[in-house]
Amino acid sequence: MTATIIQPGQLEAPAGEITFLRLPARDSFFKDRAERFRQLAREHKMGKFLAFMARIADAQHAALQHFPQVPLPEASELARSREHGMPPLAARSWKRHATWCDTVREITAASASGAPTPAQETIARIGNMTNEELEKLADAVLDGHAELDLAAAPFIAAALQVYWVHMTITLGNTAFARTDMPNLCPVCASAPVTSIVRIGSEHGLRYLHCSLCGTEWHMVRTKCSNCESTKGIAYYGIEGDKGAVKAEACEECGSYLKILYLDKDPYLDPTADDLASLALDILMDETGIQRSGPNLFLIAP
Repeated sequence: MTATIIQPGQLEAPAGEITFLRLPARDSFFKDRAERFRQLAREHKMGKFLAFMARIADAQHAALQHFPQVPLPEASELARSREHGMPPLAARSWKRHATWCDTVREITAASASGAPTPAQETIARIGNMTNEELEKLADAVLDGHAELDLAAAPFIAAALQVYWVHMTITLGNTAFARTDMPNLCPVCASAPVTSIVRIGSEHGLRYLHCSLCGTEWHMVRTKCSNCESTKGIAYYGIEGDKGAVKAEACEECGSYLKILYLDKDPYLDPTADDLASLALDILMDETGIQRSGPNLFLIAP
């Protein structure tokens, strides 16, 4: 594993107007993720797992296309959230509509065919769960622990993502603004799964990617995405690869979050490539540096 230390001032955001928020697109968000999972699975040691994750992403895409109307914040609530710098769809306080439970069952049913035997057993159990039982699992996933049922957690997470992506897209960009918590999603207050450095008209700009609703929000580079320190930011990577995925570590708070570089690979997906680069997490674990943001499909016990 190699490490590079970057000091403040070595990278600066380009001049001009910078788009703060990038919301997911209904017709492509999960579809693109599924395709990336399939691409990664072809020559990967975790190929079977990644191929199964592609099936889940396909099911997420299908569920999002016909997701029904659900209660959303009123205009007055959105205005109050903007005024006080608070995310209007905060994951831990938003009262979930029971529709998301139907989405769990839809996703599990759609991904059951060809699933590994342990996954099929989990899918069968989920099919017999009541809404109340599913809600308890959802609370555990969103709180960052899933002791109740680790095997079921990825399916719960998949449905919650569809629900929050739907609400986010339905409300649109104008519903959200900067908050007083720059290290958390301005839409749902969840932690980022990774950050991503973009190309094209946003070339060189770094965005944090929400682990739940898929929203991306701008944060200048060489600043810790967890504590905002600019001191001693170091980048770790696996020797011999093309450097598309690195671990951005902070000596101040002792945490890291992966950073993805689209100029190295334009097909990178924050969730898929995070799961496909578990070897980097293992190496970082050996350093004692703790990961700051979760991947909801792989919650540690």
